[in-house]
Amino acid sequence: MGIKNYKPVTPGLRHRAVPTFEEITSTVPEKSLLVALKKSGGRNNKGRVTARHRGGGHKRFYRIIDFKRDKHNILARVASIEYDPNRSAYIALLHYADGDKRYILAPEGLKVDNQIMSGETAEVRTGNAMPVGMVPLGTFLHNVELQPGKGGQIARSAGSYVQLVAKEGDFAHLKMPSGEVRLVKQNCYGTIGQIGNADHKNISIGKAGASRWRGIRPHVRGVAMNPVDHPMGGGEGKSSGGRHPCSPWGLKSKGLKTRSKRKSNKYIVEPRGKKK
Repeated sequence: MGIKNYKPVTPGLRHRAVPTFEEITSTVPEKSLLVALKKSGGRNNKGRVTARHRGGGHKRFYRIIDFKRDKHNILARVASIEYDPNRSAYIALLHYADGDKRYILAPEGLKVDNQIMSGETAEVRTGNAMPVGMVPLGTFLHNVELQPGKGGQIARSAGSYVQLVAKEGDFAHLKMPSGEVRLVKQNCYGTIGQIGNADHKNISIGKAGASRWRGIRPHVRGVAMNPVDHPMGGGEGKSSGGRHPCSPWGLKSKGLKTRSKRKSNKYIVEPRGKKK
């Protein structure tokens, strides 16, 4: 994937950087795998705004992605690589030998007409899905299950991957993008390779209008408001707030731990951000 930069003909183009979409081979999605998406505008079932700065944006259709890869031991041909507006990764349309069609996340290096398969008999090759316990140590994986049969939940965004670093008993040790080492059952399925579109992190939206296309509305800083509107508002001149950053309702917005106690903590061998 390449990144295209514009000449600064207008202020909006000065810092804009967009993908060149070189890998995309089809701009028409598979109709049988599309579902209409309803927009909420950040509102809940009572019509109240629960997520601020949402609304507008281009109409999207959801592409049904096969995260489970449960069509075992049947060869599939990669028919096309497509753009998905609902995720940072590209997707690949598979035509199975029995006539079925499915979308999967497109790994780096997957080409049109490649043959891929999922199942215990599959080869260790980019795009193939198999139990983590059958993969050689050091292999890069993506779309890895946390629970057998639930479908891939780990490493699904553009350019991400986990590395299989050890096997012990019923568990495999996976090194996450954050540096955390986590245990998953060896019979959990994962897909070989790294997710494509790794240059996604280099995209620069460049102008406010491009955020509006994505359904993101303007975000006004608290310090720019009046005291009646925000705890950080008011003050003489351009004040910096004078307190820890918070929401309009006084909840701290940086550093406040909101994660509840998880049973999955026992599966973390080495936490992320560990000081050496």
